[in-house]
Amino acid sequence: MMRVAIAGAGNVGRSIATELLGNGHEVLLVDRDPSAIKAASVPDAEWLLADACELSTLEEAALQRCDVVIAATGDDKVNLVVSLLAKTEFSVKRVVARVNHPDNEWLFTEGWGVDVSVSTPRIMSALVEEAVSVGELVRLFTFRQGEANLVELTLPSDSPIVGTAVADLHWPSDTSLVSIIRGRHVHSPQAELVLESGDELLFVAAPEREQQLEDLLSPR
Repeated sequence: MMRVAIAGAGNVGRSIATELLGNGHEVLLVDRDPSAIKAASVPDAEWLLADACELSTLEEAALQRCDVVIAATGDDKVNLVVSLLAKTEFSVKRVVARVNHPDNEWLFTEGWGVDVSVSTPRIMSALVEEAVSVGELVRLFTFRQGEANLVELTLPSDSPIVGTAVADLHWPSDTSLVSIIRGRHVHSPQAELVLESGDELLFVAAPEREQQLEDLLSPR
């Protein structure tokens, strides 16, 4: 079980809190707007009416006891300040920050205390690409600490690896096949599994290996 503090008790913050509570974690919601304090909507959470950008607030919230801090407000400046304070003043192990405006995404780095940034526009764009792209590598998620990406490619019928067993394939270095989605079924990449047209392959890969991976999987 983890203790998680969420800055921002709007729709996003409350939804995250509900999900985490359902998974058995402790959750504290912090917001400075009295209208956002809707304790009845998430009754099992702790609530704190205060400004999460104030050091005294975070001390009251005992952030040092939190395993994760989530900066989920609708203001990117607030999310950056909360992330920086959580990491530098309270040594929180994992800081996750919401990016509201894509132009600000470059700021959400370890320099500002952010371990994982979540950009809703970027995620939605990636999901759209994933749904319609065949034979092209789609980046779904970036793991900032490991400098690696979760990427997906749907095999076209003329891919050179269709009909090949996983054991007979050699991926680029710093690349790992983690799952194969076939129809409604999810398969682990077992050695004897033979790849088929339409398979969705999920990889964790270093950014510099993505082009090599696409060249291997796609007909060119």
